Amino acid sequence: MHERSSLKFCVMKTDHATEPVEVYAGDMMQAGLLKSLLENAEIKAYLKDEIMGTLNAWVASPGGAGAVKVFVSGEDEVRAKAVVEEFEKNTKYE
Repeated sequence: MHERSSLKFCVMKTDHATEPVEVYAGDMMQAGLLKSLLENAEIKAYLKDEIMGTLNAWVASPGGAGAVKVFVSGEDEVRAKAVVEEFEKNTKYE
């Protein structure tokens, strides 16, 4: 007779609301300004790749190589995107 093993697998559930979400990518100056605007709206924001964006500022473009990225918590994503949309509308060159 074969004995059945009673192994149970536990799947860890993650709370996607607390995972960081990228809300913007651009040059260092724009990302820094947007981070300040988000913090003024009481949304914690973090920059990623700011050193590369500073060293290679001529390469940085939204979403491109060398872009500085702005991240917020998933639970603040909707409010942050409203701030980003307003920021982009007010900084658009025509």
